Amino acid sequence: MIETAPQAFAAAVATFRDRVAVVAESGAQLSYGELDARRRRAAAALMAAGVQRGDRVAIWCPNNVEWIIAGLAIHGVGAALVPLNTRMRGAEAAYILQKSGAKLLFSVGRFLNQHYPSLLGEQRPATLQTIVVIDNAEPGDLDWNAFIASGASVGDAEVDARTASVTPGDTLDILFTSGTTGLPKGVVTTHAQNLRTIREWSACMQLNPDDRYLIVNPFFHSFGYKVGWLAGLIAGLTVLPHAVFDARAIFKRIAAEKISVLPGPPTLLVSLLNEPERASTDMSSLRATITGAAAIAPSLIERTRAELGFKIVLTAYGLTETCGVVSLCQADDDAETIALTSGRAMNGIELRCVDSSGKTCAPGEPGEIVVRGYNVMQGYLDDAQATAEAIDADGWLHTGDVGNLDARGYLRITDRLKDMYISGGFNCYPAEIERMLAAHPAVAQSAIIGIPDERLGEVGKAYVVLRPGQTLDEKSLIAWCREQMANYKVPRQVAFVDALPVNAGGKVMKFQLRELHRQAQAA
Repeated sequence: MIETAPQAFAAAVATFRDRVAVVAESGAQLSYGELDARRRRAAAALMAAGVQRGDRVAIWCPNNVEWIIAGLAIHGVGAALVPLNTRMRGAEAAYILQKSGAKLLFSVGRFLNQHYPSLLGEQRPATLQTIVVIDNAEPGDLDWNAFIASGASVGDAEVDARTASVTPGDTLDILFTSGTTGLPKGVVTTHAQNLRTIREWSACMQLNPDDRYLIVNPFFHSFGYKVGWLAGLIAGLTVLPHAVFDARAIFKRIAAEKISVLPGPPTLLVSLLNEPERASTDMSSLRATITGAAAIAPSLIERTRAELGFKIVLTAYGLTETCGVVSLCQADDDAETIALTSGRAMNGIELRCVDSSGKTCAPGEPGEIVVRGYNVMQGYLDDAQATAEAIDADGWLHTGDVGNLDARGYLRITDRLKDMYISGGFNCYPAEIERMLAAHPAVAQSAIIGIPDERLGEVGKAYVVLRPGQTLDEKSLIAWCREQMANYKVPRQVAFVDALPVNAGGKVMKFQLRELHRQAQAA
């Protein structure tokens, strides 16, 4: 049984050696055999740099081919991969590097008008011995080619011996939570549990060697990394990394590269649907997409099928703490199920909704979503208290999400526990109201937060993004809401914005909206 990432990649190389594995944005490509050779040289350089089994190695770089090579090499030497969000600045990155104890960092050089290694400055942790600059290096940087050359003294036999020592229970990676509610926590997961999760996800997506998988989801997130390039390479298909989202550039690659698989959060799908370039693009190759991470309107699923041409459009639910996936729809589920649920638990995973006393809720009744099974993290890095708060004595991970299960076991996400507010004694779940707002013909996206109200305790405030060419005012939208939903759910305030603040996984960062409201009140 193949239970480590290096074993899974080696099996793909043995089967697909001469097929194209990766295609860079420049058009340069590597076969599986060539990618494996590059992986070996990077692994040799890591070993020459003193990286041991169990050490942590970080990557702070946008999606590119070298990210994949570095990731495979880290797996292969038995180190734990620590991805860093490219939106982070010095203090944020330094916190994760220090917390993880990363010995070596692969960093981009100049990107988005910043020289990333310089962002660390004096905040660079003492434990970080080496910074390797993957791309756009500046004078004084240790660049990628020089780093690879430094491993010349380590032969393939030594690399192979190290790789053979990696076990299924070794830590594959430490992904840090998004930090939307506090300091990020490191989520520790193993090779075996990730591979099993990836196989389940890939089967639902029907990944096959003929697919061409365009990955816009950032590699520092499980969506772009675990069920992104790693899932793609294990399946033997062609992976096409894409660094910065731009709808026009995406359409060009779809047409030129005959892309068949293109997942993404709802924000990605909305952007593609609203791009004028869509009308003149050949999208006939598109086969499968999967979305999640935010409230999804049935109309978005319908438009994704009809206007983007995907044959398979699925929804899913997952957390960093569950190797990225908990539940999935199936390709043969009906349209209503796909639009209104996040599927059912993966094989071997238990999923319940429980009330405040821990009692299982009846079908259709909302409660906190709890998960138990092989995909649940080993724990939070060096934080036994936070781990105990998240995983109870019976092994159930308490997600903090609210949802309900129907009689078939299909999950519908209602909201985050922390985002629920109480208006006039009624529980208000923003995701439910957001779904209802999505039915308005002028509304592209919305996000609801609870704000203080002297009479009702709290009321809803809607932040709304309009569809291109549409106009709408606060009074008209509130009047429309009064006709569509119970009075306690109707937002009392509306703010129109160009875009909602989202994290790398596509989740709306509502704490930023709360801060916007606070600033507006102060002004």
